[in-house]
Amino acid sequence: MYKGYLTDIEGIKVGHAQDFEAITGCTTILCEEGFVGGVDVRGSGPGTRETDLFDPKKMVDRIHGIVLSGGSAFGLSAASGVAKYLEEQGVGFDVGVAKVPIVSSAILFDLGIGDPKIRPDEDMGYQSAKNATEIEYRQGNIGAGTGATIGKLQGEKYAMKGGLGSATVEARGVRVSAMVAVNAVGDIYSLDDNKIIAGMYDYENKKLLNTIDFMKSNPLPEEKPTNTTIGVVATNAIMTKAEANKVAEMAHNGYARTINPVHTYMDGDTIFCIGRNQVQADISLVGTLAAEVMGKAIVNAIKSAEGIDGIKSYKDI
Repeated sequence: MYKGYLTDIEGIKVGHAQDFEAITGCTTILCEEGFVGGVDVRGSGPGTRETDLFDPKKMVDRIHGIVLSGGSAFGLSAASGVAKYLEEQGVGFDVGVAKVPIVSSAILFDLGIGDPKIRPDEDMGYQSAKNATEIEYRQGNIGAGTGATIGKLQGEKYAMKGGLGSATVEARGVRVSAMVAVNAVGDIYSLDDNKIIAGMYDYENKKLLNTIDFMKSNPLPEEKPTNTTIGVVATNAIMTKAEANKVAEMAHNGYARTINPVHTYMDGDTIFCIGRNQVQADISLVGTLAAEVMGKAIVNAIKSAEGIDGIKSYKDI
């Protein structure tokens, strides 16, 4: 039986580290035995590390860790701490004179709240890797979700709290789990009735607004908000790198079902896909399950989040 978390996939550990005063953090996914991987990057403002290696033409075909981090581009340094930790454990791609851990990363922009001078760094990344376990299950204001916010077309004064969410689905022996840090410019929609459950919020009149309607009726702000929703889908299915890239691509349908607008010029949305290669499966099924589970993880992130620094959460309203 699964618990609805990324660690439902055997061989995965998850760890978090965060600074609640600075309101930022990072989340590390370890697959120390080496998992096949893929990635799909959408939007126009991504920040990533080691995504080229997911190209099927590249030599390395296994990944040992993924870091989801706050701190904008500064947060990419957290992955160096994870690589340091894995090297100490003797994990990595063997190049003869050393084992080089293959650690990919994606970042989100959370500098608009908390202390923008404090970001996830190598030490925080190392701590998140050290904290990684197979029994981690926390969601909401944890790790990369600590400083995540949503509904930011008009800036943080209309924003609500995003967070980290997870979910798992299974069909015909194929298990797919997702973890996502929801930090979108858009509103979040329910999967049940397609109604807005969180997003741009009118704090004065205490009501949710509609970002799409606002965009249709008003000029966009000159100072564009910076966002990015970043996530991972993991599966027990057998995949090649090319197939893992396809699953990551299909998983973005989960974004489209629950976030609107999504993949905009103001987003840098990224999804990684990793697989343990245990179960034969049709890749179309795996990708369909990935889209389903990603949508559920996004909704779970919003429903698990807590208000912080004057920013209301779904629970608050």
